[in-house]
Amino acid sequence: MFNNKQETAKTTPSAGSHSINSLVTGTVLEGTISSDNDIRVDGTINGKLICKSKVILGITGNINGEVHCDSAVIEGKIEGTLKVNELLNVREQAVINGEVYTKKLVIASGAIFNVTCHMGKFENKAKSNGKTTTKIATEEA
Repeated sequence: MFNNKQETAKTTPSAGSHSINSLVTGTVLEGTISSDNDIRVDGTINGKLICKSKVILGITGNINGEVHCDSAVIEGKIEGTLKVNELLNVREQAVINGEVYTKKLVIASGAIFNVTCHMGKFENKAKSNGKTTTKIATEEA
């Protein structure tokens, strides 16, 4: 009547749509990182970060180079170029120096935002033809 054989479920690990990569404090990476999923950086990247999802740069995070992503929350420090397809959220502890390309921007009071900012849609090559370019500095004395 009942089969005594036990079947084992075969599972394969897969990256779900809510998977997150993490670069922890004290880790230094030099080169290029490419990710399809969210990534949180609390360490240091010297190079390029390409993410098809969200980048979260924690308070201890530091990026020297380029960042290309869909959206970003920045609490740490960026020196270089930041290209965000949708929303860039700059928190009060953040320090950003360089060039920023984004569709939408939120800057918290206290953030240091010394950049050339290009708002609106942009091409991968980040040409400024027809774009609004604004220099913004929110450093408090």
